[in-house]
Amino acid sequence: MNNKKLTFFEATAIITGYGIGGGIMSVPYLTTSCGLSTMLLLLAAAYAVSALMHLMVAEIGLRDGGGSQMVELFQKYLLSKKPAALTWLVFALIVVAFMASLSAYIAGGGRIIAELTGLPELAGQLLFYAAAAGVILFGLKALGLSEKFAVCGIILIVIVFAVGTAGVPFELTFEFGSGAKAALALFGMLMFSFFAIFSVPQVSEGLSWNKKLIPRAILTGLGINAAVITAIVMMTLGVPGEVDRIAIISLGRALGSWANVGGSLFILIAMLTSYWSVSFALSTVVEERLKTGARISWILATLPGLLIVLLTSADFLDFISLAGGAIALLVALMVVPLYGALKKHGPAVPQWQLGRLGGPGFQILVV
Repeated sequence: MNNKKLTFFEATAIITGYGIGGGIMSVPYLTTSCGLSTMLLLLAAAYAVSALMHLMVAEIGLRDGGGSQMVELFQKYLLSKKPAALTWLVFALIVVAFMASLSAYIAGGGRIIAELTGLPELAGQLLFYAAAAGVILFGLKALGLSEKFAVCGIILIVIVFAVGTAGVPFELTFEFGSGAKAALALFGMLMFSFFAIFSVPQVSEGLSWNKKLIPRAILTGLGINAAVITAIVMMTLGVPGEVDRIAIISLGRALGSWANVGGSLFILIAMLTSYWSVSFALSTVVEERLKTGARISWILATLPGLLIVLLTSADFLDFISLAGGAIALLVALMVVPLYGALKKHGPAVPQWQLGRLGGPGFQILVV
């Protein structure tokens, strides 16, 4: 088996797995302040902007041709004439952001395992870490296979929920809400649910045997996220009862206790898929920057997150996760100047490029 080669669906699942997470469960509640029709418009806008941003990252990698991660590309094309300390600062900020996310996944996943099994929360956290970090040790192919089966599991759970709604009164109202603040909050959560920029280099590496599949995998992966979001929102808003801040609570009230178990499994799998993609990306970033071997990089990428969970409080995790989100936004905004620099001064035109969609007008739209 080629440990670097991915099938189309494995690459697609890596994009889906990075973006899909427990945050999707908050989208229905945010939708109640905006209206379903507004949510669908914002979802389409978030998909379009996210697709442009991720395709820019794909073209950046194809133009460079070296298979480098984002930090090294920033250094090569944006920070080469700046003090070296600036590149190390960007690297440190990305590490902090990723550690925040990984710690949150371990804490949340451990809690769900404890609730489902009756084990102590510490045991749940250790089990989640073993299942999550263990996959990354075996490389890109193991990541792709794991993401593929997990995404199939998520889709199956959504289908089961959809069948379950047939047994209860169901009513959907397509309406537009008002209020820019509520719309921005919803748009931000939708963008967060699509964010998978740091997985694009892995997808590009895995599909290097047919580079034309790279943009298709990105668009399909983001499309699966959009479909799952739409299904969760419509089911939650359509069943009887008040919409809770966490969608699964509303679905559990309407469909029965089995839905609570199904929802917990959904969130657990979503956290696993995100952990796999984020930790693999972090491990690769660490290996490139520190020149450590694969196993040492794996330890440096995964173990600190577990230690943070075991040694700190949840309040700290909430705070650092917020900081991590802000840093991720900063990195996303750096994509456009990096893309412009590569188009102007980079190597020859790759096998695939955005063309007019990569023009100045669309770059401004993404920013």
